[in-house]
Amino acid sequence: MKEVFDMNDFKYNVLLFSDGSHQAFSAAVYAATLLKKIPNMYLTILQVQESDDGSQKAEYSWLELRPKNKRYYWGCSTGEDFNWINSWPASPKSDWVKGVLDESELGAKNQYDKILSKTNEIFMKRRLNIKHQVICTNTSISEKIDISGKADAIIDYVTKNPFELIIMGSRGRSTFKGFLVGSLAHTVLNKSPLPVLLIKKLPQDYIDSFLSDTES
Repeated sequence: MKEVFDMNDFKYNVLLFSDGSHQAFSAAVYAATLLKKIPNMYLTILQVQESDDGSQKAEYSWLELRPKNKRYYWGCSTGEDFNWINSWPASPKSDWVKGVLDESELGAKNQYDKILSKTNEIFMKRRLNIKHQVICTNTSISEKIDISGKADAIIDYVTKNPFELIIMGSRGRSTFKGFLVGSLAHTVLNKSPLPVLLIKKLPQDYIDSFLSDTES
């Protein structure tokens, strides 16, 4: 008897990288749109945090990535559940809002609030399909993880888990000089064996469509 493949049994696993930037905010909104349109989508929201005692909080030891980046841990405990909405400011400054929206008027703040509320509503409706993961780095005050090391941590995590897609926010550098200067998003794009979807600032027509969509 021929076996029939049921698409409902297939889990489309997507990783959303979040660092609290306005670029990541745009990526989260886009991920929320995908959640509405893809019933079998499972989303993991990934953060990378620096901590001076990461090794004490780690539940699982992270494998050595490179000689200079040996102190990675994933699944570290922060004492409370992570909520994606806490990654963004409740009362952002005008410059932060301008990074999300094209508008510069006072009304932009109200529109930001609507986008945040709508995105959170979608995430809450699909909360059973969403999990959060934190990669902790045990660093000293004088030591900062570089872009390449952070990208290696993200890629090592996704390759050890069954992901099909990575979603990240991007500043939108499209020039050759921009690639030479480098950014986390483009570094992941260049190194990742998986497809990487880079999301730029939300265009106004996308915002209008997102806010007007009342489909549950």
